[in-house]
Amino acid sequence: MVCHGCYDAPCQLKLEASQGLARGASQDLVYDGARLMTANLTRLFDDARSVKRWRKKGFYPVVDDDNPEDGVLYRMLELKQAHPLAPRGPVDNSFDFSLYREQQCTRQEDFDSYAQDYPLWGMPFGLPGLQPDEHQAMIRWLESGAPPVPQADLAPPLQAQFDAWESFLNGDSNKERLMGRYLYEHLFLATLFLQASDEPVWFRLVRSATPPGEPIDLISTRRPYDDPGVKRVYYRLQRMPITPLGKSHLAYRFDEERREWYRQNFLEPDYTVPELPGYKQQVAANPFKSFVAIPVRSRYRFLLEEAEFTIMNFIKGPVCRGQIALNVIEDRFWVMFMDPESISPESDGAFLARESDNLRLPVSATGTVVDLVTWRSYAKSHDRYQKAKVEFLAEQLNRDDRNIDMDVLWDGDGKNPNAALTIFRHFDTATVVKGFVGETPKTAWVISYALLERIHYLLVAGFDVYGAVAHQLETRLYMDFLRMEGELNFLMFLPPEERKKLREFWYRDAPGFARSHAFADSELMSERPSDLHFSSNDPKAEFLGWMRQHIHQASAERYDYHDKVAKPVSEALDSLVAAAGKHNRFMPQVSFLNVIGGSGEHAFTLLRDSGYSNIALPFLEESRRLPGEDKLTVVQGFVGDHPNLFFEVHEKQLPLFAEDIAALETAEDWEVLRHRYSVARNAPWFWRVSDSFHQRHLSADPIYNGLFDYNRYLGNPVETTAQ
Repeated sequence: MVCHGCYDAPCQLKLEASQGLARGASQDLVYDGARLMTANLTRLFDDARSVKRWRKKGFYPVVDDDNPEDGVLYRMLELKQAHPLAPRGPVDNSFDFSLYREQQCTRQEDFDSYAQDYPLWGMPFGLPGLQPDEHQAMIRWLESGAPPVPQADLAPPLQAQFDAWESFLNGDSNKERLMGRYLYEHLFLATLFLQASDEPVWFRLVRSATPPGEPIDLISTRRPYDDPGVKRVYYRLQRMPITPLGKSHLAYRFDEERREWYRQNFLEPDYTVPELPGYKQQVAANPFKSFVAIPVRSRYRFLLEEAEFTIMNFIKGPVCRGQIALNVIEDRFWVMFMDPESISPESDGAFLARESDNLRLPVSATGTVVDLVTWRSYAKSHDRYQKAKVEFLAEQLNRDDRNIDMDVLWDGDGKNPNAALTIFRHFDTATVVKGFVGETPKTAWVISYALLERIHYLLVAGFDVYGAVAHQLETRLYMDFLRMEGELNFLMFLPPEERKKLREFWYRDAPGFARSHAFADSELMSERPSDLHFSSNDPKAEFLGWMRQHIHQASAERYDYHDKVAKPVSEALDSLVAAAGKHNRFMPQVSFLNVIGGSGEHAFTLLRDSGYSNIALPFLEESRRLPGEDKLTVVQGFVGDHPNLFFEVHEKQLPLFAEDIAALETAEDWEVLRHRYSVARNAPWFWRVSDSFHQRHLSADPIYNGLFDYNRYLGNPVETTAQ
């Protein structure tokens, strides 16, 4: 699973479920940056319901039921045992570990040629082979037919919860049916669990043509809001026999307490739903039209209640794979939210209803090329909305004779830890965690309801990973608007003269069209003061320091290593954080550090914050790199599901390790450092370190954590990650 899971599993061989093993492999790519037309859908649990149908879609077996020793998986494992990697020195140069490498998806009948051409390419690919006892366990399992783990029936208490949820989600009133649709369109990627336990039972929320009590008749559409083609949709819980993989695991609690909260939030408020919205694209793709009957406060409260999960949908969903999808955000920034009870245009239902046409999002129908005329219409609509927002906000502030202050920011109601988040970009992957992690970041966002809802429908509900490159480019371009909106919301809390100075710094060397924004150019942004009184010459840091104290659990203590390790260890890690500069460009995006010594083992994550002059354009990113501004963020535990490298260092060597990083000047220096401290791909102890990390990670939170992914683990030491 650390190599074969989710949409980017090599050869689409997904091993997080027995259904994936039975489906087998395919030579078709899900991620294809040159695709001019939409691709056929191959979602594991959706787009074919039997092995026979998967064979018609071009998938071929990797397990041979009649002659197990002839199966591809069996022979891949045997090939590695027969041709192990050299335990020292560089990995053979026949290996290509790049993310977009050409894949060799061999079939059973072609395996002899594959083994002759690539004798070192057995499984695990480019990593040490299994230990003899582990290998024999796999072989015995394959020889017995690769049976799946038996799935036990639900225990009576769990069955009662299951039945209660299916009944609740399928009430007959328009109010209940609209709530069910809203929940589905926001939870369709979630990995639901009905109760917390050591071995949770996982479910997902699906649309079915059949009501509760009958077998699920799955409705599979390209997007969750596409026309289901039936008169009545039912929202059902489908059991998911999976092992969670961290990069796609979106755990979400479904229990009695949650159900009661939904009832209070969506059903108890006094409003009516005269008729249910249809599924025409101009309505279904626009949540400000389809869900206009649900009070804005109810919608926003739902998104805020699990804000980390809400953001995580586009972090762990299929949109976030690849540089172009992610270079729309900075490498690390903090996120806050407008209070749902504050005076804001995005909290006013009448205002949003009036502006619903201007809030529409790009949805590509066929996507053969970028339609520039249509794209300009989206951009103009966005500008019209921003101008209306400025007018509304100015009118409200003038009427109340007030300016912007901290009271309009959500503090988590004093109990919810989702009010402050940190988002990390790792070049072509990303992570979101609760709390403000690390030193004061370059940028921060303040997110309102309308912004959060648009992010979800742009990057999650409306994003098609099988779509043409035009669809993905349109999504990336529109996300520029949303990023700038979040940044500008934040700048409103700072003195007017500071706003312009900071924005100029964030958009250094960006062309005028790439920084143009109706809100940024408004009098409200340039002249309206805030009600906050600053005493330092760094208002941004001062304000974020206040919010770190003001917002519930924003201090992110779980990631703070101070007072949890010996002083020399803490001081060495502090020196890594303090030393900004070009030397950090050699460091990977995500490194796991195992510190061993007399006080036991301690795990840390080293995260590189890459410097850029701006992130206003989707291409030519390397030309905007500023390695002199590269920094490291160091946290206790694990952040990121795609480690690029493991380091293992004795605590007595840690100060020297930090000094060696600070002294990096050349690729040769980096090669020496890796040889001295890192765990190479072919190190005989690779799986021992991996197992140790996994054990600590999963035991820390067996519900919300999943297995790491190793598709981005670095190859030979001469490689750098200086992008």
